[in-house]
Amino acid sequence: MDHPKDVGDRTTLAVVMALQERGFQVFIPFGENTRYDLVIDDGTSLERVQCKTGRLRSGAIVFKTCSSYAHHSNPASRARAYHGEIDRFGVYCPETHGVYLVPIAELPSRFNASLRVEPARNGQARRIRTADDYLVGRVAVTAEPDATSGA
Repeated sequence: MDHPKDVGDRTTLAVVMALQERGFQVFIPFGENTRYDLVIDDGTSLERVQCKTGRLRSGAIVFKTCSSYAHHSNPASRARAYHGEIDRFGVYCPETHGVYLVPIAELPSRFNASLRVEPARNGQARRIRTADDYLVGRVAVTAEPDATSGA
């Protein structure tokens, strides 16, 4: 099982690669204590992006829209939302290889959000966020062993 930090690093790498391919300038803040992972420049404005790993569940990409502090010894709050501190989520889903750029203003939930990859089984069509509407690009973040090195 991968360490959560490694999963997060691969997600950030995938988001950076997809954004650069789409023509964004990407800046990475110095240090670990910012509420955002990247700053993007589209030529006219700067936006703060928090990278999240999405997981494919029942035809939708599900991702967290808050930070968890449950692992701290005495947290003031178990979760902390990003409203007012970021502009967008950069979501990478390893199962679809998709990178999605989602404005936080479009996410009413404090804890989770989802992007539909397949139509809802119950036929619901209203208030559905379709993954393709937010797709920036597809990136496969994997490494294959070098056959010549014997690894």
